Amino acid sequence: MLTLITGGAGYIASVVALSLLENGYNIVIFDNLENGHREIIDALKKIEAKGKVVDFMEGDLREQSDISAAFSKHKIDIVLHFAAHIQVEESTQNPQKYYINNVCGSMNLLGAMLANSVDKIVFSSTAAIYGEPESVPIDENHRLAPINPYGWSKFIVEKILNDYEAAYGLKSVSLRYFNVAGADRHTRIGEWHEPETHLIPNILAAINNQERIFQIYGDNFNTRDGTCLRDYVNVEDLADAHVFAMQYLLDGGTSDCFNIGTDEGYTVKEVLDACEKITQKKIEKIIVKRRAGDSAMLVADSQKARKILNWKPKRSLEDSISSAYKWYLKAVK
Repeated sequence: MLTLITGGAGYIASVVALSLLENGYNIVIFDNLENGHREIIDALKKIEAKGKVVDFMEGDLREQSDISAAFSKHKIDIVLHFAAHIQVEESTQNPQKYYINNVCGSMNLLGAMLANSVDKIVFSSTAAIYGEPESVPIDENHRLAPINPYGWSKFIVEKILNDYEAAYGLKSVSLRYFNVAGADRHTRIGEWHEPETHLIPNILAAINNQERIFQIYGDNFNTRDGTCLRDYVNVEDLADAHVFAMQYLLDGGTSDCFNIGTDEGYTVKEVLDACEKITQKKIEKIIVKRRAGDSAMLVADSQKARKILNWKPKRSLEDSISSAYKWYLKAVK
């Protein structure tokens, strides 16, 4: 049993890779290291687990020959697809980058899968495909109306997956993440972006740099305190969801999509307060203008994943912040 993980040197994918290793799965990691880190690959290779890292292949999904080489070298049974650009604001400024990488790269991957008779994939999707919600919490039947190119790129790939099932019998699970937070609780793997755009690591960096003023992007959203409200799912809980989704497909499950969140929302100000409480440090902050493409409120209804995948979140926002802070102190600071 061999699993290919695209983008496996990145934040979420590497924590999922760790979970797969601990659950006895052998993996091949494919990454161009544009946003991932070779140090993460080295760390995964050193971890003693039931499964092992069979290979790391440096390659780019935008190059058909690169991904084809991975399938030629290894007998892949199932794919977990994470490789994508993920910055919402950047996607509004440079949409071509997102459509070429996220959409064309995914099509190259699917082409290689078809050519090598690999018919199962778990796709890293996003809550951004819902756009501005008509109601909260959001379930999978909510209308899909992205408000930024990043969200559209994920929406398009989900549509492609539906068409590929109808035409070629390819089975897929699309996991629509809400906001992901935290690190491996043993601080072996954690969040490491350059530049960092996610809320919690940026708060922690500002807390530990007294010369840095934290910027809140807008305080006039239609939420309880005017700042954006998000559903923060712990990255280890998200890793569990991938293991369950993969096993669901291997057991003959049909193609489907699932929200992965906690069904609870926290505003930016509430997350700031929680970070200050956990670190026991204060942070200087200012309000700046909104970022392009930000929704006011995104909270999951994840009952479908709980029922069909038998998944449920186990860790709190405080757990996520605590593990992220331990990782920051060890590896990022």
